[in-house]
Amino acid sequence: MQSLFDGVKEFNANDFHDHKDLFEKIGRNQDPHTLFIGCSDSRVVPNLITKTLPGELFVIRNIANLVPMFRKSDEFLATTSAIEYAIKILNVSTILICGHSNCGGCSALYMNELAGNEIPHTRKWLELAKKVKEKMIRLKIVDPTIREWMTEQLNIVEQMNHLLSYPYILDKYNAGELNILGWYYIIETGEVFNYQKDQKIFVKIE
Repeated sequence: MQSLFDGVKEFNANDFHDHKDLFEKIGRNQDPHTLFIGCSDSRVVPNLITKTLPGELFVIRNIANLVPMFRKSDEFLATTSAIEYAIKILNVSTILICGHSNCGGCSALYMNELAGNEIPHTRKWLELAKKVKEKMIRLKIVDPTIREWMTEQLNIVEQMNHLLSYPYILDKYNAGELNILGWYYIIETGEVFNYQKDQKIFVKIE
């Protein structure tokens, strides 16, 4: 716990000082260019991966970087409301869905019933990747390593498709006013692969 307090002291003494003008500039408003939808995994750090500064990314993080299909509801919809705010209020020009290697959420798609009972809310949330699991089962992939990265990459594409169920996203996308990107980040190598929609493959960013 003490490391958190030490971190604040270090931030105030060094990082904040180095970017003092930037923090003063963005102190009263924000104008991010990108909505970054990533996994809650502690090893995924959006600003580190993209080398962006405070104020550039509007970030949504949840288990397995999932996007609920658009729906009107009286429930408390955290991810849906953040997407709405990013597009309608902040007017971001890009939405980036970033999945990653060794994703615990994607792995949990295949957990047994007993394990699922221990995390019922997580199990329910992962239904948003149900089509991914069904496709992988049909493919009958035996090698666990191949199944892992294929699941993670297919999930990115599936969530990109979910974004287009939002009418205001679809309208902007069709009008060429909004970019939608899918990235696959390999933690142990630092490599990032961008989804090429026309070829339906992930290509390393170099």
